[in-house]
Amino acid sequence: PSQFTCPISLDLMKDPVTLSTGITYDRENIEKWINEGGNQTCPITNQDLKSYGSGISTIDPTLIPNHNIRKMIQQWCVENKEHGIDRIPTPRIPVSSSDVSELLAKITNSSKLEMQDSRLCEELVTRVKNLASESDRNKCCFITNGIGKVLSSAFLELSKGRNAKNASTEEVILSTLTLFLPLDVKSKTILGSISSLRCIAWFLKNGSLSSRRNAVLVLREIMKLEEKEKVEILLNIEGALEGLVKLVKEPICPNTTKASLLTIYHMVINSSSQSLRSRFVDVGLVELLIEILVDCDKSICEKALGVLDGILSYEEGVKRAYNYALSVPVLVKKLLRVSDLATEFSVSILWKICKNENNGDCGVLVEALQVGAFQKLLLMLQVGCSEITKEKGSELLKLLNVHRDRAECVDSLDFKSLKRTF
Repeated sequence: PSQFTCPISLDLMKDPVTLSTGITYDRENIEKWINEGGNQTCPITNQDLKSYGSGISTIDPTLIPNHNIRKMIQQWCVENKEHGIDRIPTPRIPVSSSDVSELLAKITNSSKLEMQDSRLCEELVTRVKNLASESDRNKCCFITNGIGKVLSSAFLELSKGRNAKNASTEEVILSTLTLFLPLDVKSKTILGSISSLRCIAWFLKNGSLSSRRNAVLVLREIMKLEEKEKVEILLNIEGALEGLVKLVKEPICPNTTKASLLTIYHMVINSSSQSLRSRFVDVGLVELLIEILVDCDKSICEKALGVLDGILSYEEGVKRAYNYALSVPVLVKKLLRVSDLATEFSVSILWKICKNENNGDCGVLVEALQVGAFQKLLLMLQVGCSEITKEKGSELLKLLNVHRDRAECVDSLDFKSLKRTF
């Protein structure tokens, strides 16, 4: 029936609410209209809603739940059950800004070092997690009231007096923080303190699968700050690097693998420390990344290539890639196949490997020719690429051209779906 459908979506209303103008809408749709759309009028009557306290960042307080319509809809659903109609559940009451503020204040107080009550803090954070999981509306309300800073500060306080009793609460906080990603700069800065990073690294190395996942998701946010100081702190924490590499080697899920690779990438590009790259090389990350590149999706491929390119700025990393049989075939295969970014990283890595050719038989250059590198590089220059990639590609072509008479072949299928940019 038309009276049961939302005027905005024309779908059956699940949580009917009435505006001060007297028109009933589904809560989710009218909140999006007011908040996300920035509209100040009733969609049907076009009456101004400003006088009722609505705004872009504040939901209209005159959204009155229409219980009569909801009960009528539920009754209609029950009567039409044989036609495949499911009964709409009774909606939960959205959390209010005042309730959120009060809850966050309690979390702050319970986590303070001088009067710390980790058990109470865990109960409060669990409540936040449950409420935020109920609806996007609740989640937005928590974010608006500074949930990121409160949870980050609580985690920092608990990590200062770290003991077995606090570990459970810290685990819950990490899990809850992942609901509110991406975090704001202030929250990431707080989590980037020495004691917080040590605690996160502990979960990364010793936690359960879910704890390790949550730890690396939060760690990725911290590394996005691109601060060398935070990289150096993490570098000096025992087991942190090994924990990251283990998540790549023994993946939990695609998101965890991506987060691990992105964290390593930020660490590599934001640190001039050769010891950092050396440690990644020593744990076998070069070979591991090349094996991952054999069969992975676009996102993981780009991140793995980015990390590999960063590690190969270290001489020992270049040697490991040079001596690994899969390196050249896999990298050439990625040229012009995945994305522009993947192609640029692949060219950069090949350039680093080939320019350091030191064997008399020039095995790497010949191998690159055999798998079609010369034709792909020529085509890349014709299709278009960045200036730095063009320079490296041109230099590679010069190195390869010397040995073209020795071996050359190409798989025409590599260019089957290639499209020019002009």
